[in-house]
Amino acid sequence: MLDLSRFTEYKKNVLDNCSQVIVGKEDVITLVLTCFVCSGHVLLEDVPGTGKTMLLRAFAKTVGGDFKRIQFTPDLLPSDLTGIHFYNQKTGSFEFRPGPILSNIVLADEINRATPRTQSSLLEAMEERQVTVDGVTMPLQEPFMVMATQNPLESYGTFPLPEAQIDRFFMRLSLGYMTREQELRVLSRPSVVNLLAGLSQTVTAEETAYVRSAYREVKVSDEVKDYLMDIIEGTRGESAFVNGVSTRGALALYQASQAYAALSGRTYVLPEDVKYLAPFVLSHRLGAGGKSGAKSGNFLNRILERTRVPLEELP
Repeated sequence: MLDLSRFTEYKKNVLDNCSQVIVGKEDVITLVLTCFVCSGHVLLEDVPGTGKTMLLRAFAKTVGGDFKRIQFTPDLLPSDLTGIHFYNQKTGSFEFRPGPILSNIVLADEINRATPRTQSSLLEAMEERQVTVDGVTMPLQEPFMVMATQNPLESYGTFPLPEAQIDRFFMRLSLGYMTREQELRVLSRPSVVNLLAGLSQTVTAEETAYVRSAYREVKVSDEVKDYLMDIIEGTRGESAFVNGVSTRGALALYQASQAYAALSGRTYVLPEDVKYLAPFVLSHRLGAGGKSGAKSGNFLNRILERTRVPLEELP
């Protein structure tokens, strides 16, 4: 039987710990946690200096596990991610030196500064949860999560992510600016380095394994499933989009709704869960004929507004 207290306690521990570093962004932290529970990957897109890297560092320290940060640059090679076989003169044999992708939590900082060749090297790891080096395939340890930051594509020296790779991200999120009061608090607090150094792991590996498996027990009624599919099919029939949401996107929205409901202390999904999560899960999967992500989001919001929300009795 689903133990909701374990979900709500898990969420509280993560939020309390991360909020020591990131002020006033509990909603974004909850969405990152939802991705983590669903074994998904996060693309955090915003202007520089809004705390993207700090948030992901704080989250990684909170959930524990092996953590690696990769600074993406134009000269980064695929082997810099996956690792290499090198010749050890002392032993007279080749040995494997693992790359940073062979970790539990991977922070890919400024992912759109690297070349497409290096960006594509993430695909196998993100989707198949394995890497292949010199013809040898190695599985990745669980939990595994890629958390990537991306500056707006208008920034100098960026390489736009291909659609196939964007689709591998479970959600695309944005922190945005703080309020005046929140920013005043940040100005007078200790340095971020000291705050991050003081963070510790607040959830156990056993608790993480439970929430990442048990959330699938959350019930989704037929009415809510139909509502979800009405949204998905609405994107496929929208003339503003070059392509609609794929089956992978529909499954991601379904799983995100289950995890979000469990973290909210419910054993069932509400239509409001689906409507709230849809922009974060779906907007980056939509091709709007070269239009910006904001345009895609606007079209998606129109679809959400005109799609009838089912009225049902709560279980």
